[in-house]
Amino acid sequence: MPDILHVSLGDRSYEILFAEDLTAEVRAQAAALAGGGRRFAVVTDANVAKAQGAALRNLFGGAPTHVVPPGEESKSVAELGRALDFLASEGLDRSGALFAVGGGVVGDLAGFAAASYLRGIDYYQVPTTLLSMVDSSVGGKTGVNLAAGKNLAGAFHQPRRVFIATGFLGTLPPREFAAGMAEVIKSALVGDRALFDGLERSPLSAGDRRLASTIRLCCGIKARVIEADERERAEEGGRALLNLGHTFAHAIEQVTGYGAYLHGEAVAIGLCAAARLSRRLGMIGEPSVARVERAVSSHALPTKLSRPLAIGELIAAIARDKKTRAGSPRFVLLRSLGEAVVRGHVPDKTVEAVWREVGCA
Repeated sequence: MPDILHVSLGDRSYEILFAEDLTAEVRAQAAALAGGGRRFAVVTDANVAKAQGAALRNLFGGAPTHVVPPGEESKSVAELGRALDFLASEGLDRSGALFAVGGGVVGDLAGFAAASYLRGIDYYQVPTTLLSMVDSSVGGKTGVNLAAGKNLAGAFHQPRRVFIATGFLGTLPPREFAAGMAEVIKSALVGDRALFDGLERSPLSAGDRRLASTIRLCCGIKARVIEADERERAEEGGRALLNLGHTFAHAIEQVTGYGAYLHGEAVAIGLCAAARLSRRLGMIGEPSVARVERAVSSHALPTKLSRPLAIGELIAAIARDKKTRAGSPRFVLLRSLGEAVVRGHVPDKTVEAVWREVGCA
């Protein structure tokens, strides 16, 4: 029997199921939809279709399937349009449903398509990467990137159910696993000091017996935050805390064209930048910064940029961040390891100094 975590959001509540193999549960969900006369379709990417083709056929039979190119470039308005055209061509009506099978890009894109098509149809998350299991499949944030910035078009649209089958991680490339660990470290820094201490003491690997329980723990941290602030409306703290490191990370991704770094790699650098900014603002000391960087590097993640970027472009990208209020960017910072806060009105010169510390010329 799978372990089940409930996300309590009133009429948008749902379950997250955890097990090594959830084939029976996903097939039962698909059969229940079909048995009720509801048509469903699948969105995945080319990498998953190749590596998990037999599993997809076993789960969904001959269900209509839309395959997108792998990578962050597919989180685009153009790919969103193609996904919507696919749903329309298959004749799904408002009783239809969508299964998102893949990593964070697939989940965000398919979720936004589900939120937009016929003004909203049900969708189900079947994450296949560590990053999507611990973060992006939970919480209902869907969206695509614009040329101006990361995730600037999107919608809050909660899944009907999330199926986290850790067996999918067996085919995950090491670089993708490491990228997922950035979100695990972030979860620990935001809300679980003991988890951070454990990761620092003994880095987590793909075959580690702690992996399944760590994924469950990260989902629990995120679920509790979302239940308290589903749509990120809290002025202080709330859901925005889950963006620790992401203000810097999104700027890196946007300036480099969404191709040089995996999202988790940019987040890793962002976590180090956020720790350094926290130190400059007198919130934590240099030993804590060193601990963050040690935890990041011990999981095969970068702590600095691989090549310098233009600070002016990075500052401009931060100004377009979704957390900006009244023209002032807000940063998620560390009050301590395991506790984060949101701060605004940080001087550009201070932010520029941090960019130099993480590798800008």
